[in-house]
Amino acid sequence: MPDLMPFDEVTHLFTEFEHTAWRLETQRGYATDRDSPNWPSFQNGESFGYDPANPWQANVRKQTAAGKRIERVRLVDDPPTEGQRFLLATGLGNVAAGEDIRNLHRADAVRLGLPGYDLWMFDSRTVVRFNIDEAGVTLGVTVHEDPETVVQACQVRDAAWHFAVPTEQFQARVTSAG
Repeated sequence: MPDLMPFDEVTHLFTEFEHTAWRLETQRGYATDRDSPNWPSFQNGESFGYDPANPWQANVRKQTAAGKRIERVRLVDDPPTEGQRFLLATGLGNVAAGEDIRNLHRADAVRLGLPGYDLWMFDSRTVVRFNIDEAGVTLGVTVHEDPETVVQACQVRDAAWHFAVPTEQFQARVTSAG
């Protein structure tokens, strides 16, 4: 098993990948979101669009302009948790920057046998698996390049992507149901 390392040690992958960066988000909430300066704004009902000063969105725009894909599937409870509603609201800016974010109800993910952990996969050859505690704090990540882990992550990606709904459509469904 690879050693647990700080997430900061793998951030170079977000600029160095050649073709695709793909994420599975499984948590009901993240400590980094609750600590975000956007959290109080979200709680006050503000909406979020593309912000060129946002480092993540600036990198998404740069990478996608170079022809690369950044994709993500988020698992969402029914009804969504406050943390998931935050991600739906703030994710629209990431989508406007060029990231393709899709959402999948947790019950569907369970039926598909998707894992309960978060990961990033780069170019279908490097898997970064998150270790997150019950409070949503990232304790670190492990990096995997062995064929078994990579193939499993590719299967997870393919299953999740097939059934996930683009974030704008998903958000409209959630908003109209509430």
